[in-house]
Amino acid sequence: MEKQDDTRRTFLQSTLAAGAALSLATDTEAASKTGLPMRQLGKTGEKVSIICLGGWHIGDVKDEKEAIKIMHTALDEGMNFFDNAWDYHDGGSEEIMGKALAMNGYRKKCFLMTKNCARDAKGTRKHLEQSLKRLKTDVIDLWQFHEINYDNDPDWIVERGALAEALKAKKAGKIRYIGYTGHKSPHIHLKMLPKHTWDTVQMPINVCDWHYRSFIHEVVPAANKKGIGVIGMKSLGGGAQYKGRLVVEKVCTPQEARWFSLSMPISSLVVGIDSMKVLKQDLDIARKFKPMSEEDIKKLLQRVKPVAGDGRHERFKSTQVFDGPYHRKQHELTEEDVKD
Repeated sequence: MEKQDDTRRTFLQSTLAAGAALSLATDTEAASKTGLPMRQLGKTGEKVSIICLGGWHIGDVKDEKEAIKIMHTALDEGMNFFDNAWDYHDGGSEEIMGKALAMNGYRKKCFLMTKNCARDAKGTRKHLEQSLKRLKTDVIDLWQFHEINYDNDPDWIVERGALAEALKAKKAGKIRYIGYTGHKSPHIHLKMLPKHTWDTVQMPINVCDWHYRSFIHEVVPAANKKGIGVIGMKSLGGGAQYKGRLVVEKVCTPQEARWFSLSMPISSLVVGIDSMKVLKQDLDIARKFKPMSEEDIKKLLQRVKPVAGDGRHERFKSTQVFDGPYHRKQHELTEEDVKD
């Protein structure tokens, strides 16, 4: 037990050091214009805002004009990084984001990321062309393989031709950078790492992850060592079915959740924004962000430990209930298979 504690202590110290280094790398000129800090996206040379507008939540806004207003305000306030995926709201998220970015030159302000759900070459071509059309753009800045959640996904993207097709698209100038995402298991992410020289990897980064099937412990150091830009998500617990679970269940406050994640060595954190109120709250938290001290992190981690170690707040890791319908079908799972 003492050896394990020493290992965790060493990791915490190195993690904080890396986080501090990222903070020092902040683009002060960009931050001075809007007050929103920027960080390097791995080895790409790109600088992105420390918070990224999530594509699923913006597609959940019922009023189209309000959704567009939120996106325009986010860009005007310095949030230059937008997330999306081919399957979010059956393409509705990409369509509304495309409308917003096509107006008044907003596309030029945005580092645009979306995700490919296919594992085969034909599906990959289809998803890319549909995403480009919906997003009303000729090029996607970052294209990630979505929901690498199943043990055979890393093999499938190679064996079935998806990765080769993505590389063709990059050579053709339709995408600029390539990454992957997943919320299921660190070991699947680690299996994916050697498949390609990735630009980014997106994963859960939150206070509970530290204690349960931890991406922070297992994947972040490996990605940082390779210079891969780490993109965090699910800082409030994630899952469309329970927005902000960690806050709702009083595990931590919104600021504690965001600041903890941003204190880890990541490039940016995807945040779910479905109202102007939430946008303003997240902008305020990001502008005031200061890397948490080692002592404050220890106290927070100790406080959440009793409800974190059994995975009750991160069930997207232990069940398939939160996997996207497209991916469930892809793996031939029925509703009975994923019944909660």
